[in-house]
Amino acid sequence: MIGQPPSIRPVSAPTVVIMAAGQGTRMKSAVPKVLHDLCGWPMVYWPIHAARGAGAKKVVVVAGPDGALEGRLPEGVELAVQAEPKGTGDAVKAAAAHFEPGETVIVLSGDVPLLTAKLISDLADAHERSGAAATATTTELDDPSGYGRIVRGPDGGVEHVAETKREGDASAAELAIREVNAGIYAFDAGRLLEALERITNDNVQGEYYLPDVLKVFRGDDHGVAAFEVDDPTIVLGVNDRIDLARVRAIAQRRIHERHMSEGVTIVDPASTTIDVGVTLGPDTVIEPSSFLRGLTHAGEACRIGPVTTLIDTDLHDHVTVVHSYCVQSEIGSNVSVGPFAYLRPGTLVRDGAKIGTFVEVKNSDIGEGAKVPHLSYIGDADVGEGTNLGAGTITANYDGFRKHRTTIGRNVRGGVDTSFVAPVEVGDDAWTAAGSVITDDIPPGALGVGRERQRNVEGYDERKKREE
Repeated sequence: MIGQPPSIRPVSAPTVVIMAAGQGTRMKSAVPKVLHDLCGWPMVYWPIHAARGAGAKKVVVVAGPDGALEGRLPEGVELAVQAEPKGTGDAVKAAAAHFEPGETVIVLSGDVPLLTAKLISDLADAHERSGAAATATTTELDDPSGYGRIVRGPDGGVEHVAETKREGDASAAELAIREVNAGIYAFDAGRLLEALERITNDNVQGEYYLPDVLKVFRGDDHGVAAFEVDDPTIVLGVNDRIDLARVRAIAQRRIHERHMSEGVTIVDPASTTIDVGVTLGPDTVIEPSSFLRGLTHAGEACRIGPVTTLIDTDLHDHVTVVHSYCVQSEIGSNVSVGPFAYLRPGTLVRDGAKIGTFVEVKNSDIGEGAKVPHLSYIGDADVGEGTNLGAGTITANYDGFRKHRTTIGRNVRGGVDTSFVAPVEVGDDAWTAAGSVITDDIPPGALGVGRERQRNVEGYDERKKREE
């Protein structure tokens, strides 16, 4: 996974269960909630990424029976199926076959994406050192509305979690508590499995709540510890698109700050979108209204934007791209692109080349030091090093049935308004006359002229006026 941090290993590597079986009806979407995009990754990838960064020996995602997550998870992640939507306790029970006796099980939610690898690792450490049967992650909120409240016992441990999903779930005293359940737990696997068999669905929703296992533990005099954190963003879940926008803003800010701390200048973060899989070298500058998506990479001292979109595009060092749109392209060092250029998939622009104003390039290899300065379409072509193609150059690559390739050699000088009708080859050091339509190969060093000789028709204007 791109951007995978070094592992932060707890005392022993835990198994991490990520609950992702919810239907997400409030998203009002045909796309499962946990597969909605969050800064370039499906939402569920974020807790998966954090779990792997924390050194999890196994990551299990619990999905619903519709198969929506089948084949949609990163390699190595195991899938468990919750046959019916019977609550979070039943969801964890669906993953029980993946547990090993004596291990620590960490439980996360696929729609709570902002937790970090360090938090998971610290939770696992605190749990194993406490000897408790369970450890619940908590935080305090100024407005805890909608969150389960942490009710503590006389010993300071967690007595139970008062759910607040429906009226009547919690008492007035419980609703006044500001410490909330983050929905992130560490359990002793054996005790968890035994407790899951004993919880009931005697609640307003008729579901098996995972926090009810804490009551079972307390009833058996097993310790339930609290792991309190200061960062309230870890509890931010996504129930609808408003929540998703709120979470995306925080995730995007973290991405920006990570790049800026590593030597990248982002002139206007508020107008800049950078996906989580993007990598940027030091001294690169991102100008306003630029969008770096997917697995885009830029090397050292690049200048990107303003108003530029790069999608899955690889920039080497010292590249300038201005007011342009590039998709699945590779751009060598010391290249300038734009303004208003469009690089389509399969484009390779080699070191020192130039792609100028209103130029479109598709599935082509533009040689080292070559220039396509302006107003041109280069598709399915190989352009040799040092070649200069004049304004208005077109490769006519499609005959209505198949695509054909144009090969242009080194140090070719193309006249303005030249059309190359593929398949055609132009030799090294060749020239084309302005306004030519080249349908035959041009030998090395030759001048290709493909146009009708000019003739002037005297008196044409007067004749047209008489015809009116």
